[in-house]
Amino acid sequence: MVVTRLSLARAQVAVSGTLRDVIAAIDASALGVALVMVNASTLAGIFTDGDVRRALLHGATLESALEHHMRKEFTAVTPAVGRVEVLDLMQARRFTVVPIVDDQGVFRGCHHLHDLLGVAPRPNLAVIMAGGRGTRLGALTQHLPKPMIRVAGRPILERMVLHLVGFGIKKILMSVNYLAHVIEDHFADGARFGCQIDYLREEQPLGTGGALSLLTGPPTEPLLVVNGDVVTQADLGAMLDFHAAGPDVSVTVAVRRYLHTVPFGCLEIDGDRVLDMEEKPTMSRLINAGMYVVSPEVIARIPRATAFSMPSLVESCLARNERVRAFEVADDWIDVGQNEQLREARGEGT
Repeated sequence: MVVTRLSLARAQVAVSGTLRDVIAAIDASALGVALVMVNASTLAGIFTDGDVRRALLHGATLESALEHHMRKEFTAVTPAVGRVEVLDLMQARRFTVVPIVDDQGVFRGCHHLHDLLGVAPRPNLAVIMAGGRGTRLGALTQHLPKPMIRVAGRPILERMVLHLVGFGIKKILMSVNYLAHVIEDHFADGARFGCQIDYLREEQPLGTGGALSLLTGPPTEPLLVVNGDVVTQADLGAMLDFHAAGPDVSVTVAVRRYLHTVPFGCLEIDGDRVLDMEEKPTMSRLINAGMYVVSPEVIARIPRATAFSMPSLVESCLARNERVRAFEVADDWIDVGQNEQLREARGEGT
C-alpha cells in the first residue's frame, strides 16, 4: 500500500533544484511533500508546505538552493514494516507521508495515509470472535480479555480491526462475553478506527462459531470470520476474492504451513527389518489459521445460542460433500494462544 509511481515521480526534485521546483512538486503530486533526490535511488531530504513557508520567512527566495532548507533528518521505514506499524507511526508523529528506505539505504517509495486508509470499501461483513477467556495465558487474562493483550504497543484486537479496514471492510461485528465491557469501552462504535462496529453479546460462551447464530439476519455477501487472538499480515482481500472465484464454495479456510523437526532419528521398518533411517526429519503440515470466509446460506445451519465451533461447521460442509477451499497464508501469522506464542508475537526471547 504505497503511493503510485506517477505520484512519486511528480513529487521528486533534484538536489540541485530550487524552492520553486519544490513548490511545483508539492502541487503536482498531491502528496503534500516534495522528495529531494540525489539520484533515482537516494533520498537526500524532504520538504513539506511548512518547510517552504519557514524557508521564505527566513529570507529565502523562490530561486534559493535547497541545501540549507530541506529536512535532511526524516523518519523512514524499511519495506518489512507492516501497515499497522506504519499507521502507529503516522498517528504518533502526525505524519501523512512516510518514506520507505531499505537496509542498504535505497529509496523504495512512500506510504501515504490516504492509501493506507482510503481503499475501496467491500460489501462483506467481518465477525471477530473475541469472547474467550484465554485461560492458558494465566494471570495476563485475569483482568483483561485475551484479544486486548498488547503486541507492539497495540491490542491484538485493534490490530485486527485496522487490518480489516485496510482491506475495505467497513462493518465489523465482535462476539464478546468475558470482560466484554473492556472491549466495548475501547472500540465503542468503531468511528475512530474508520469503521462501524457492533457487538454479538454471548450470554454464555458459544465457541468460535456459535456467535454467528446471533446475527439479526443472514448476510447478503460471504462473511469473513476471524479469531480475535490472531496477529497476522494475511491478505484478507485476496482471500475474499479467492472465495468468490470458486463456484459453489461453502467455506474457505485460511491455512498455514507448519514445520516440525523431530529431535530424533526416525526409522521405517517392516517387521523387525529396518528399511530406512532419517536423522531429525522435518515434517510439514497445513494447519487451520483461524480465518474463514463463509457463504451466506451456510450460516443458517449454525444452532441457535449453542456452543459451536468453526471447525465443526467445516466438518458439516464436508459431510454434505460441499466444496471447501483452502487459502494458504504465506504472510506473517501467529495465533497468540499460549505464553510462548505471545512472546514470539512481541519479539521477545523464549
